[in-house]
Amino acid sequence: MVDKFTGSFIQQSELPKAAFEKAHEVLSSARLHRYGSLPDTLSESAQLEIAYAKYQGAEYCLACTSGGQALQIALRAAGVKHGDKVLTNGFTLAPVPGSIQAVGGKVTLVEINEDLVIDCNDLEAKAKSSGAKFLMLSHMRGHLADMDRIVEICDTHKIILIEDCAHTMGATWSGIKSGNFGHIGCFSTQTYKHINSGEGGLLTTNDPAIIGRAMIMSGSYMNYERHGTVPDAKYFEDAKYDCPNMSARMDNLRAAILLPQIDELDQAILDWNKRYDIIAEFLIPHSPKVILPKSNDKAIRVASSIQFRVPNLSNDGALKLIDDLYVRGVEIKWFGRNEPAGFTSMHNHWHYVESQKLPATDRYLKDLFDMRLPLSFSLDDCKIVGQILADEIQKA
Repeated sequence: MVDKFTGSFIQQSELPKAAFEKAHEVLSSARLHRYGSLPDTLSESAQLEIAYAKYQGAEYCLACTSGGQALQIALRAAGVKHGDKVLTNGFTLAPVPGSIQAVGGKVTLVEINEDLVIDCNDLEAKAKSSGAKFLMLSHMRGHLADMDRIVEICDTHKIILIEDCAHTMGATWSGIKSGNFGHIGCFSTQTYKHINSGEGGLLTTNDPAIIGRAMIMSGSYMNYERHGTVPDAKYFEDAKYDCPNMSARMDNLRAAILLPQIDELDQAILDWNKRYDIIAEFLIPHSPKVILPKSNDKAIRVASSIQFRVPNLSNDGALKLIDDLYVRGVEIKWFGRNEPAGFTSMHNHWHYVESQKLPATDRYLKDLFDMRLPLSFSLDDCKIVGQILADEIQKA
């Protein structure tokens, strides 16, 4: 038996050589600002917009400073006004309700089911009872809900769908990439997401009016024609007067680092999913002591992390499991804490959101654990981690 794992859960895989070369070009030129390129030259930020729109299969892409800024711009560009209700998952990360609150929307939380995705029955009920005309669907931790049903619900109730794809860049449902089911898809390029620029965000849409408003809000001033994917000039005629400047531009250095990573993304997805499968094989035999969320056959997720539940574990038992695993070099997070910790929080920690009863969500989060799967782990590393997890869960 391996006593301890010695790898790092926060060490990401090396950036491609081409990222260093592109970054060096930008630094040598000193043209870091996205509108500082030479005349008749596409900036790296504009090149990124073209490349990611092509990868995503979308008409338009906007590069932003962060995934959170992409969410806020998406909400405003979609038409959310002060006091408008916005439906969203009860289980997500704080930037999602935070973005709704930041633009003046009213967060209306929807239950999740045992597979950690939004509960479509509760979504339909709250779509009817709330009268909300917006849904910010968070594909939390890469798990895809029944997108056929969600699109049907949104169409029936005339709800504008915005997808938070921070954890599903490159994931698909029935062969369609996440982010392409609604009016807008929002993506993150923060270090622990699927392409890495430290911080950064991308917004995609097929709607020329939405991208026109989004470009103005990102801080283009009157430089919107210098973006990579630009709609007809008529879509800026009102936006340039009506839309607030949020100064959320991506810079050319980060864009340069990201460009080569798009070409490697599909292989990275395969590599993440291999690592997930190895660790899952160690946990599956221990059911029902440990429960893994199920994935729909129509979904291909990006398994850059793994989630599992250990039912009937007390708070003290959960903390002991975390400590015992840490001693053996394995770092996990727990969503059932009374207080937020690190990047992990749950809806009753968000005091800026009106308190709402979510008994099913609370039940599933009480015993939910979460672990990163960096690509810096070898397949053999994953076998070691999987064995340690299985050992300690059995003891819990």
